[in-house]
Amino acid sequence: MIASLSIQGLALRRGGRLLFSGLDLELAAGEAVALTGRNGAGKTSLLRAVAGLLHPEAGTIAFGDLDPADARSDHLHLAGHQDGLKPGRTARDELAFWTRWAGGTPERLAEAASALELAALLDLEVRRLSAGQRRRVSLTRLLAAPRALWLLDEPLSPLDAEWRARFGEVMARHLAEGGMIVAAVHDPLPLPARTLELGA
Repeated sequence: MIASLSIQGLALRRGGRLLFSGLDLELAAGEAVALTGRNGAGKTSLLRAVAGLLHPEAGTIAFGDLDPADARSDHLHLAGHQDGLKPGRTARDELAFWTRWAGGTPERLAEAASALELAALLDLEVRRLSAGQRRRVSLTRLLAAPRALWLLDEPLSPLDAEWRARFGEVMARHLAEGGMIVAAVHDPLPLPARTLELGA
């Protein structure tokens, strides 16, 4: 289990443009950080670098005593701005696939679907769901295959006020159980979190 995240002197470049350099961040179990900044400041790129999908130009990313490859494959979730769901498949089939892929169990999937009130949606094709419903299906993966570090890219953007508050409760429980959250946001998270502004 990831007990800490340490980023030191990180520099990222995309398309020949330096997004930022000299970025430091320390995150411990039970803590959340909200990444803020204008569009193009590097919020999504930072999440992708932590997940191992972008190679930094400089700096280090460490996960406590864990080997970075093991941490990334087995101990973190990256929930991107796009839901990553196939529109022609049912929500049930999509969740079953992603749960198996992430090492979850059918029992945990059933509990997660219940927690996010998806029972009435599971047999519908993804393309028939609203944007908010698709996001709830996507976020269910976080609960169906528990991992310590959640990397979230605009997780609340399509949700209505009720579900923003309710998913805030889900995130708060994750932190209370020793999890960590790094979230790229435009609006404040519905729970206490430090703020790291990129491009300030």
